[in-house]
Formats: sequence, structure tokens, C-alpha cells
Amino acid sequence: MSEQSNSPQAPDRTPRVVIAGAGMAGVQTAVALREHGWRGAITLLGDEPHQPYDRPPLSKAVLLGKAEGSAFDIDFAGLGIDLQLGRPVTALRPDDHVVQTAQGPIRYAYAVLATGAEPITLPGSEGLPGVHLLRTLDDAERLRPVLAAQHRIVVVGAGWIGAEFATAAREAGCEVTVVEAADHPLAGALPTEVAAHMAGWYADAGAELRTGARVASVAPGAVTLADGTTLPADAVVVGIGARPATAWLAGSGVALSPEDGSVLADERLHTSAPDVYAVGDCASFPSARYRTRLLVHHWDNALQGPRTVAENIARGTAEGVVYDPVPYFWSEQFGRFVQYAGHHGDADELVWRGDPTGAAWSVLWLRHEPGAGAGEPAGRLVALLAVGRPRDLAQGRRLIERGALLDRERAADAAVPLKSAVR
Repeated sequence: MSEQSNSPQAPDRTPRVVIAGAGMAGVQTAVALREHGWRGAITLLGDEPHQPYDRPPLSKAVLLGKAEGSAFDIDFAGLGIDLQLGRPVTALRPDDHVVQTAQGPIRYAYAVLATGAEPITLPGSEGLPGVHLLRTLDDAERLRPVLAAQHRIVVVGAGWIGAEFATAAREAGCEVTVVEAADHPLAGALPTEVAAHMAGWYADAGAELRTGARVASVAPGAVTLADGTTLPADAVVVGIGARPATAWLAGSGVALSPEDGSVLADERLHTSAPDVYAVGDCASFPSARYRTRLLVHHWDNALQGPRTVAENIARGTAEGVVYDPVPYFWSEQFGRFVQYAGHHGDADELVWRGDPTGAAWSVLWLRHEPGAGAGEPAGRLVALLAVGRPRDLAQGRRLIERGALLDRERAADAAVPLKSAVR
């Protein structure tokens, strides 16, 4: 499957799937295509020179020097997958069925957009020595000696990545200060009344958390906050979110969200362009379950979505299968195992399950049917956060999939199995 087969001298008439992006979503799409019986060619294009790898270990074992990498154990050649590393995509030409790269064009029968997300940088910090992001294997390898030297580190952002990095840095013996512009950690994911109980985890681990703290400037050796406070910093790690890596699609005609830049995939993960699908962190999709469009930047979505894409391509029919998962993610921070399943909104009722000042507790979100209010004794379980209660998560995830109604009183009793709280 050499690139010469795409040249005018030797036209390649084998149906080819070209997958842009060799992260979890791209790799899993390639593997799933073979599992679903796709017998045509598969070309997998990766930006980085490294063998495709899993990202979660980057903020844990790889960062701490407990592992050299996290490459997928996949025999690409044995599966007939043409893996091309160090070959980033630069444009898409749907009318010609061509993916453009710096090394030349590649024709496709189907294209899969799996370019993931790219970290948001802190304005004014780009290119400064000692300022780091944590998204790639190279990022983790640059940070390893920083942790090993037990430097003073300022982490900007108390989201999932910020918390996981702070956990690793404290384990390495670093002095850690985390600054967060919002008034509580995990502000983009959890309400104040829930996240407030997680703020104490930082102090328990010996890290300082400063909320309501905006960064005014970064200079070598220091971070200055908007209130004039200067924090000494041998290194700065920025974890303030990520955005879909879709700038390369400009001019392609592929519809993007004006709000977040994600590829606007439909319920079958097909894009607005013919024969082009999108999956993983770069794509949003409509959820009939939650009656809204979801953009999910988590590992499980990059694992599950490719199965839908592969089946729809292998079928080659207009109908295809619908993608409507219960979103799921997990995080290890400050000695706690945190899991979340589902999707909640501000109007959903929050039900505590266990003592949030303790080591193990859960939070449920119940959605009341039209005409019902918070005073009703039952609601449909739509989301669940579990801290140190994996059984709650496992049972709750299945109940969310079923659209189960829970009795509020029984659901709030941590001694009652969730499955026994079904109305």
C-alpha cells in the first residue's frame, strides 16, 4: 500500500478509507473496520513520529517515569493497515475525494476525521521557557525531568488535567500551586456544591489551590496574578482546556460548530460532506437520549464512536447505525478514583448519596418528566458522579442506558444498591 499507488502512473482503484489522526479514535476506527469486514485499503495518518499511543498514562505512569510510553499493542501491518507517521493532514477536498497532506494528496472512498483536540494556550505564554502543556508523549517527556528535579510548579487550571498533573507532581515531591479563575475546581464539569467538596483534596495532598485567581502575566520564574500576587515558578503547566483540532478543514465545506469548532456530525457520525465521517474529540453529535448536541473529550468516546463509524462504512448503506452513548469518563486524583457517567443540566435535581466529606460518595442527577417537579418522589437518572464507589457507577450507568426512574428516598440511601432504588 505505498503512496505510489495513488500516482497518475499507477491509479489505485481499491476502495480506500483514509483516517486523519492516529490517536485512540483513529486507531480504533482502523481496527474496527477490519473487525466489521472491510476488505479495502486503510490508510492511517498520524501527525507525530511516534507509534500510536494511549493518552491517559501520560499524566500518570509516563509522567512519573514508571513507563517509557503507552504505545498500542496492535500489528498494523498484519491487519493490512497502512500506518503513515509524521504525515499531518493539511486540507480536505470532498469534491475530489482527496485528503491533502504536506507530502501529497491521497484519494479516498471514505474519509474519517479523527484529528482530536489541541490544548488551549495561555495568552502571552507561548514560547516562554519553562511553560508546558500536557497533551502529547513529547509533552510528558519534557515534563519528566521537571518532576524529577522536584521543582516549584504553578499549574494554571483546576480541571481534570490540572488535578491529575498536580497529583503526579506532589507524588514526585514537587511544591505545587494550582490557580483557577473560577470559584471552584472542575468548574466546567460540576456545580459548585459538588466541586466544593473536592477543593480540600488539594490541601490534603500538600498542594495549594487558589480559586478566583486569574493570571495576569507569565515570565521566566514567576506567575503574576490579577490581584498583584507573584508566585515563584520553576515551571508552569497550563491546563485550561482543549478545542477540536479542525482548523485544517477551513474551506472544505465540512460544517463546523460556530460555538466550539467541532465537526457537526449527525447521529450516524456522518459529516455534511459525502462519504466523510468524524469521530472522537474533534466531533460533536446529536444525542436523542439527552436531546442536545454533545461534544465529549474523553477516552471512552474515542473508543466507542469508531465502532459506529466502522460498521456504517462496512455496511455501505444510507441507513447505518445510530450513535447515542451514555458518556463516561474517569480520573485518578489525590488518591481517589472519580468516575462520571451521563450528562446533566442545571435543571436536573441533584441527589447526594453518602457523605461528601468522606472517602466514598456519589451524586445523582434526576430529570423529572414534563409536568413533574422536584417535589415528585421519582425521577429519571441521567447522570452520576461516583467517588470511590465503582459499584454505584456500574449500576448507575446501566440504569441511565435503560432510562430508569429512581425513587429519590431510596436512591439517597448509600446502603441501598442503586439497582434496588428503581421505581
